[in-house]
This record gives sequence, C-alpha cells and structure tokens, in this order.
Amino acid sequence: MNVLLDNLGLFGQAFLGTIRLFIVAAIGSLVLGTILAGMRVSPVPILRRFGAVYVSTVRNTPLTLVFFFFAFAYPRLEIADLSFFTRACLALIIYTSAFVCEVIRSGINTVPVGQAEASRALGFTFNQTLSSVVLPQAVRAVVPPLTNIEIALLKNTTIAAGFSVLEAGGVYSALSERGYNVLIGLLWVALGFLILVVPLTVLQRRLDQRWSVSR
Repeated sequence: MNVLLDNLGLFGQAFLGTIRLFIVAAIGSLVLGTILAGMRVSPVPILRRFGAVYVSTVRNTPLTLVFFFFAFAYPRLEIADLSFFTRACLALIIYTSAFVCEVIRSGINTVPVGQAEASRALGFTFNQTLSSVVLPQAVRAVVPPLTNIEIALLKNTTIAAGFSVLEAGGVYSALSERGYNVLIGLLWVALGFLILVVPLTVLQRRLDQRWSVSR
C-alpha cells in the first residue's frame, strides 16, 4: 500500500490525464468514425473510395507509428504549434475512428433497405435518411462492439506515455526514479484501468438491454 499512498498525487494526476485523453479521443473518434461510415455508404463514388482508402490504410498501420508521426514528423510540417496532449488526442482519434467507422457501417447494413427506400419516397435527402432513419437504428445494433472499441481506446492511451504526455502508462518511470517497486506500481495501474473499464461495461449492458426490449 505504501507505493500507492506515498505517490497518491502522482497516480491521481496520471489517471486524470488518462481520463482526459480518453474522453477527448472517444468523442472525436465517434464523430469522425460516423462521418467516415456515411462516406462508406454514400452514393458519391469519390466519397466511398476515400472512406475505403482511409479505413484500409489506418487499420493496417500500427498505432505507435501514428504517434511517431505526430510526435516527430508533424512539427516539421510547421502547420500549427500543438501541444503534446493535443497531438496525442489526434493520433488516437485518427486511429480509432477507422474501427468505429467499420462498426457503424456494419450496423447500417443491418437496417432493412426498404426503410431507406421509403424515406427517399417521402422526399428525404441522403443525409436526412442517414441521420434520422438509418443511424438511430444502426447504433442500437452495434453497442457491444462499439463499447469494445472504446475499451481498447482506453488501454491505447498508455502509448501516449512515451511521447511526453502524463498518463497512467507513464507512472512506472516516475516510480523508478523515486526508488519504489515498479512492479507493485504497475499492479495498481492495472487495478485502476479495471475500475475505469467497469463503468463502460455496465453502461453497454444497460443500453443493450433497454434497446433490445424496444426492438
């Protein structure tokens, strides 16, 4: 217990950084992933191709390489001076959105085609059909896999520790410098991640139960 109690401030700051990274990246990846899913099913060929190329490229690129790009290559582009935290969020958003896109697209494919055809017969545009008819039903169908992606995102935040972002994955280096048992510290970190994952799992089960009843 002394490893935790003596470094309570360090653990608190690190997990606060993890939660901030997760919240920003989760919201960003859901928004971008939904937009990409719309492109994948769009009637415009160039949008479909762009979405397919993006997903295929990003899903087959290791997350570490995405972080390396934003940590070392991005500053050389001299586009905008962004903090390490912002660049870590962008790396996580770009990477995770490709997986979110495919999950949402699979949910869109579960919606009967007749509903989209009926909405078009009523004069709905593609965007109106997607946002008002298809997506609400698609999201209900993909709650479990979408939750798994968000849990994976939470664990992926640990990679940011190697790029000067204070979060839970970087606690071990500070503990080592202070002379504490790093293994014990990492066990506390693992317990902390377990505590963070439990609410996501409970939320997923409740949403799935509620929406399964409504279906």
